[in-house]
Amino acid sequence: MATPVEKMSFEEALTELEEIVRDLESGKAPLDQSISAYERGTALKKHCESKLRDAQLKIEQINLDQDGNVSKQPIEIK
Repeated sequence: MATPVEKMSFEEALTELEEIVRDLESGKAPLDQSISAYERGTALKKHCESKLRDAQLKIEQINLDQDGNVSKQPIEIK
Protein backbone atom coordinates (compact mmCIF):
# COMPACT_ATOMS: atom_id res chain seq x y z
CA MET A 1 0.00 0.00 0.00
CA ALA A 2 1.32 3.43 -0.93
CA THR A 3 2.36 5.93 1.72
CA PRO A 4 -0.18 8.75 2.14
CA VAL A 5 1.15 11.78 0.26
CA GLU A 6 0.73 14.13 3.23
CA LYS A 7 3.06 11.95 5.32
CA MET A 8 5.88 11.97 2.76
CA SER A 9 9.01 14.07 2.88
CA PHE A 10 9.81 16.29 -0.07
CA GLU A 11 12.51 13.87 -1.22
CA GLU A 12 10.24 10.81 -0.99
CA ALA A 13 7.46 12.56 -2.90
CA LEU A 14 9.83 13.80 -5.59
CA THR A 15 11.37 10.36 -6.07
CA GLU A 16 7.96 8.73 -6.46
CA LEU A 17 6.82 11.50 -8.80
CA GLU A 18 9.88 10.92 -11.01
CA GLU A 19 9.09 7.18 -11.12
CA ILE A 20 5.48 7.90 -12.11
CA VAL A 21 6.59 10.24 -14.89
CA ARG A 22 8.99 7.59 -16.27
CA ASP A 23 6.26 4.94 -16.15
CA LEU A 24 3.72 7.18 -17.86
CA GLU A 25 6.21 8.18 -20.53
CA SER A 26 6.89 4.53 -21.30
CA GLY A 27 3.23 4.05 -22.25
CA LYS A 28 3.31 0.42 -21.14
CA ALA A 29 0.74 0.63 -18.33
CA PRO A 30 -2.96 -0.07 -18.93
CA LEU A 31 -5.23 2.98 -19.17
CA ASP A 32 -6.81 2.53 -15.71
CA GLN A 33 -3.40 2.20 -14.08
CA SER A 34 -2.12 5.24 -15.99
CA ILE A 35 -5.05 7.35 -14.82
CA SER A 36 -4.47 6.32 -11.19
CA ALA A 37 -0.75 7.05 -11.53
CA TYR A 38 -1.51 10.45 -13.05
CA GLU A 39 -3.84 11.32 -10.16
CA ARG A 40 -1.22 10.27 -7.60
CA GLY A 41 1.42 12.22 -9.52
CA THR A 42 -0.75 15.33 -9.39
CA ALA A 43 -1.11 14.97 -5.61
CA LEU A 44 2.65 14.43 -5.25
CA LYS A 45 3.39 17.53 -7.35
CA LYS A 46 1.10 19.68 -5.19
CA HIS A 47 2.72 18.26 -2.05
CA CYS A 48 6.23 19.07 -3.34
CA GLU A 49 5.17 22.60 -4.26
CA SER A 50 3.70 23.08 -0.79
CA LYS A 51 6.87 21.82 0.90
CA LEU A 52 8.97 24.21 -1.22
CA ARG A 53 6.69 27.15 -0.36
CA ASP A 54 6.97 26.31 3.34
CA ALA A 55 10.76 26.18 3.09
CA GLN A 56 10.86 29.50 1.25
CA LEU A 57 8.85 31.16 4.02
CA LYS A 58 11.36 29.93 6.59
CA ILE A 59 14.33 31.42 4.77
CA GLU A 60 14.90 35.05 5.64
CA GLN A 61 17.47 37.61 4.70
CA ILE A 62 18.99 39.76 7.44
CA ASN A 63 19.50 43.38 6.44
CA LEU A 64 21.22 46.33 8.09
CA ASP A 65 19.94 49.83 7.34
CA GLN A 66 22.14 52.94 7.29
CA ASP A 67 21.66 53.42 11.04
CA GLY A 68 22.74 49.86 11.83
CA ASN A 69 19.22 48.60 12.60
CA VAL A 70 18.63 44.95 11.83
CA SER A 71 15.59 43.81 9.88
CA LYS A 72 14.55 40.48 8.39
CA GLN A 73 12.64 39.83 5.22
CA PRO A 74 11.87 36.73 3.19
CA ILE A 75 14.33 35.85 0.44
CA GLU A 76 12.84 35.61 -3.02
CA ILE A 77 13.89 32.33 -4.62
CA LYS A 78 13.72 32.41 -8.37
